[in-house]
Amino acid sequence: MSKKTKIFIDGSEGTTGLRIYERFEGRDDIELLKIDSELRKDVNERKRLINESDITFLCLPDVAAKESVSLVENENVVIIDTSTAHRTEEGWAYGFPELSKKHKEAIKTGKRIAVPGCYATGFISLVYPMVAEGIMPADYPVSAFGLSGYSGAGKKVIAAYEADERPADYDAPREYALTQQHKHLKEMKKISGLVREPLFSPIICDYYSGMVMSVPLYTHMLNKVHTVEEVHAALSKFYEGQKFVKVMPLDAQAGEGNMLAGNACSGWDGLKIFVTGNEERIVLSSQFDNLGKGASGAAIQCLNIVLGCEEEKGLVL
Repeated sequence: MSKKTKIFIDGSEGTTGLRIYERFEGRDDIELLKIDSELRKDVNERKRLINESDITFLCLPDVAAKESVSLVENENVVIIDTSTAHRTEEGWAYGFPELSKKHKEAIKTGKRIAVPGCYATGFISLVYPMVAEGIMPADYPVSAFGLSGYSGAGKKVIAAYEADERPADYDAPREYALTQQHKHLKEMKKISGLVREPLFSPIICDYYSGMVMSVPLYTHMLNKVHTVEEVHAALSKFYEGQKFVKVMPLDAQAGEGNMLAGNACSGWDGLKIFVTGNEERIVLSSQFDNLGKGASGAAIQCLNIVLGCEEEKGLVL
C-alpha cells in the first residue's frame, strides 16, 4: 500500500475548510490530521500539526494565515492558502493552472500556493487571455460586475441570510464594496496584467452558492476591432482541451431565455465562459460555483496537481 499524504486543514470550521474536508470523504490516498475543537486557536497545537503534515490548507482570515505560514519549520511542508494574504506575493504560485503552462508548473513544483478569490477567478478567466493574446490593451479601463450567492460572505452573513427573522433588504440583491476597495481587486489587476485596478461592482443575492462575473467591452477600444465571433474563437482556442474551463458555444445562453442564472453551476467544480454582444459592444461572462472553482474546488485541484494525480479527483465535473 502506498504511503498516504498527511493533510492538515487550519481553519477547518469555516465554509471553505468544511467543504475541503467533505471532499476528502472516500479518498484512500489522504490521511487527515485533525485538531481538537478546543485547541483550534492554540498556536502550539497548530504549529505541531502544520509541521507534521505533508500539505496544510489555510482557511483563515489574512492575519491568521500569515501567522500560520510563520509557524512552518519543516521545509517539506506545502502550504495551500485560500485567504487573500499571499495571492500577489513573490514566491507564491497562483492557483489557476488553466492560465498557462507556467502557472501549472509553479503549482506542481511549489511549496507555497495561493488559491484565487472567487470573484477574481471569474474576472481573470475572462481578462487574462484577452490581455495575454493581445486583444485587449493592458491600459483598457476595465469594468466588471458580479452576482454571488451569500455562502461566500462568511459564517455571520450566512447565519443572517438563513435567520427566521431578517431585514427586508436581505430579500433582494444587494450591491456592496461601493468605495471600490474590494479585497480581490489587487489580484484582479496583477494577475490579469492590467495597468490599473478595474471598476468592480459585486452583488450578493438571496441564494446559497454560485456566481456570474461579467466584463463589458467596447470593440473599438480593443487593439483592433474584433467581432463577437473572433473573440469567441480566441477564447475557445486559449482554453482548448481544459477540463475545468469550458467556453460555451455562441448563443448557448439563448436556450435559457437569453439569461445567465447565478446559481446554475452550484455544486459543480468547473467554469463556463460565455461571449455575447454585437458589433459595438461585447460582454464576456463566467458562470461557476463560488464554493467550487471559486474556492474549495480550486484548492483541491491544486492539491491534485501537487500529488500528480488526476486533477478532477474528488471533484464534480
